Amino acid sequence: MKRIFKNIGPATLVAAAFIGPGTITICTITGASFGYTLLWAMVLSMLATIILQEMAARLGLITGKGLSDIVRHQISSKHIKIGMIVLMISAIFVGNAAYEAGNISGGVIGLEVLSGTAWYQPLLVGCCAFALLMVGNYKVLERVLIALVVLMGISFIAVAIAIKPDYSAVLEGLFKPSFQEDQLLLILGLIGTTVVPYNLFLHASLVKEKWNNHTDLKYVRWDTIISVILGGLVSMAIIIGASGLQGQEINSPADLARSLEPVYGTFSTTIFAIGIIAAGITSAITAPLAAAYVVQGCLGWNRDLRNWRFRMVWMLVLGTGVLFASIGFKPIQVITFAQVANGLLLPIMAVILLWLVNTNILGTYKNNIFLNILALAVVLVTLFLGGKTIASVAGIL
Repeated sequence: MKRIFKNIGPATLVAAAFIGPGTITICTITGASFGYTLLWAMVLSMLATIILQEMAARLGLITGKGLSDIVRHQISSKHIKIGMIVLMISAIFVGNAAYEAGNISGGVIGLEVLSGTAWYQPLLVGCCAFALLMVGNYKVLERVLIALVVLMGISFIAVAIAIKPDYSAVLEGLFKPSFQEDQLLLILGLIGTTVVPYNLFLHASLVKEKWNNHTDLKYVRWDTIISVILGGLVSMAIIIGASGLQGQEINSPADLARSLEPVYGTFSTTIFAIGIIAAGITSAITAPLAAAYVVQGCLGWNRDLRNWRFRMVWMLVLGTGVLFASIGFKPIQVITFAQVANGLLLPIMAVILLWLVNTNILGTYKNNIFLNILALAVVLVTLFLGGKTIASVAGIL
C-alpha cells in the first residue's frame, strides 16, 4: 500500500484539472438547489472517468507516446487524419485558450472573497501558473499540484463536515438514483465537467513523464482509481456544503463562500475561499499544459517540457487567459466554437480509444471482454454528452 501511494502522480493532475471553477460552480448550484439527491450522478461520473482515463493512460504507458501522436500514426486515411488533427487542435488548443480566462477568474473569485477586488489578481494567478510551468520539471509540477489537490480536499471536505450533514440522506443520494425533468441539465453538467476530453490527452502524456516500464501498469491503474475517487469526493463535498444553505439565493462559489460566514463562522468562508483559489490555479496550469501536449503530438515535435515550441503553446494559452480575465472580455464566438469542437471530440475520442485498446499496438495489454463492455457503456454516455453539448449550443436544450 505504501508503494501504491508513493506512485500517486499523473492522475492527480487529471483530478486537479477536472476540479476547476466550472465544476465548483455546477456542484454549488446542484447542492443549493437539490440537496444530496444528485450525488449519485457524481458516482456515475467517477466510474466513467476511471474507465476512460485508464484506457488513455494504458495507451500512453505501453506505446510511450501521447494520445494525439498515437492518433496521428494509427489513422491511415490521409483525409481522416487531417480532420482529426484539426479537430484535436480546435477543441483542445483553441478551446483551452478560450476557457483559460474562466480558470483564472475562478482563482480570482477566491482571492476576492478573502481580500476584496484588486486589478492585479488575474495577473497574480497567471504568474503562479507561469512560474510552475516555466520550471519545466515534471516532478516539481506533480508535487505542487498534489499539494494543491490535497489543500482543496481538506478545504471543501472540512466545510462539508462543518455543516453537519444528514448522513443517512447523503447515503440515499449516493446509492438511490432518481431525478426529475428539471434536474437533467445539472446531471449532464456534473458528468460533463468530470469527463473532460483534454484530460485524456493530458493523462496519456503525463504517464510517460513518470513511468517507462510496462510492469508499472498496476501503479498507473491504482493512481487513476485513487486520484479520480479523491477528485470525486471533493466535488461531492462541495455539493454537501452547498446543501447546508439550501433555499438561499446561491448561484456561484463566491455566493456560497460568503453565505457560509453568518451560519458557520468566518473560518468556513476562509477555508472554502482557499479551496476555490487552489482550484483556479490547478486548472490554470493543467489546461495550457494539455494544449501544449496535444499540439506537440499533432505536429510531431520532440517531447520535452523545456522545448521552446512547447513552451510557446502553453504561454499563448495562459497569456490569452490572463488578458481576457483582466479586461473582463468573453470571446463568445470562440467559446461557442470550442464547445462544438469539444462536443464532437469527446465521443469521437471515446470511440477511437475503444478501437485503439483493441488493436495490436497494446500487444497483450489489449482490452478483455469485461473492459470492452464497460468501455462501450461509457462511449454511449459520451455520445449522449456530446449530443447534449451541441444541442445546447444550437439552443435546442
